[in-house]
Amino acid sequence: MNSVLSVYAICVVVLLLKMLAISCYQGYFRLRCQIFTNPEDAAVFRRSAEFEECPQVRRGAKAWSNDLESIPLFIALGGLAVAVDAPGVMSQYLSGLFTVARVLHTVTYLAGVQPWRTVSYGMGVLCLLGLAGMIVLKVLAAWALKPTPGGGLGR
Repeated sequence: MNSVLSVYAICVVVLLLKMLAISCYQGYFRLRCQIFTNPEDAAVFRRSAEFEECPQVRRGAKAWSNDLESIPLFIALGGLAVAVDAPGVMSQYLSGLFTVARVLHTVTYLAGVQPWRTVSYGMGVLCLLGLAGMIVLKVLAAWALKPTPGGGLGR
């Protein structure tokens, strides 16, 4: 297995574990606050269903929702970077930095810390754009060097 694929695989696993941790965080605070919005959950704890979750659960849901906006993009772009053999060191760097940025984003989101939440979000977006740019450049370079039926290069 090449090192780019190894780094990408580790980053994906870390990000998925981070998302699982958010779910555990929400479950912990549901039990701690004893606030349940689903009637069947409330019934287990002999409570009435509430209209709204406790603040920590709501914040966790927002962090989870934000992950759903960016982590699938990373999984796709990181996989494409591996597939098209984008520059290895840069792919590894961007993948690792994206993962660190997303972990920091979750920590700062759950803690309600600004401006670091926005800074970490922006770092993640820049990493995604960097991966996308490398993929496009690699594909265009391969396309330009591809021999045509007439013997020339490109189109």
